[in-house]
Amino acid sequence: MFTGIVECMGKVVEFTQLDTTAAGGNGASLAISEAQSILDDCHLGDSIAINGTCLTVTEFTKDTFKVGLAPETLSRTNLGKLQPGDPVNLERALAAGHRFGGHFVQGHIDSTAEIIEITPEDNSIWYKLRVDDAKLMPYIIPKGFIAVDGTSLTVCDVNDDECWFTIMMIAYTQTHVVMPTKRVGQQVNIEVDMLGKYVEKVTTSILRGNSESDGSGTSSYIEKIVKRVINKE
Repeated sequence: MFTGIVECMGKVVEFTQLDTTAAGGNGASLAISEAQSILDDCHLGDSIAINGTCLTVTEFTKDTFKVGLAPETLSRTNLGKLQPGDPVNLERALAAGHRFGGHFVQGHIDSTAEIIEITPEDNSIWYKLRVDDAKLMPYIIPKGFIAVDGTSLTVCDVNDDECWFTIMMIAYTQTHVVMPTKRVGQQVNIEVDMLGKYVEKVTTSILRGNSESDGSGTSSYIEKIVKRVINKE
């Protein structure tokens, strides 16, 4: 579990498509440097989010570490497009007893989004992003949470039909995350608020369960609720 409060920015050393070393595990791997501030208590097997993606540490030194990348990770994120020297957001898994400053972030990327507009306003920056997977739009709501490359941000505007949303980034955040280094047309990782997914799952199960039990469907379920309220009155 993460919070979306980026601890530091690291730098890509190498992306290897087929890493035959013990740490690479005969799969894709990613090596990150300039991470000394989050490695003082690191252990093999620890979770570190890179651009919002929860990954397992397979090797580390005092200022670098390596993670493995599964095919699913490469297909859903922008990590496979990273080049040596690219900055990345880094966050360790949340430790018990620490202040929770962002929102619940799993590190399980839902999809990517394309930056389609960048508009400065005073010392802040507006970003408009088009979501690659339209099925995610119901979970993106005005003033709701969203993680963009692992950064906890507040959604401002939403257009469900055109599959875009906006966020505004304050000056302090601009100096502590990778977003300002990106250009229009580039991809970012997004994770929608997981609480919305759980609410949908539970309510859908309730409605389907009622329908399957007596064949009455959602309308009958609502009628029963209304009758209960009337009877109580």
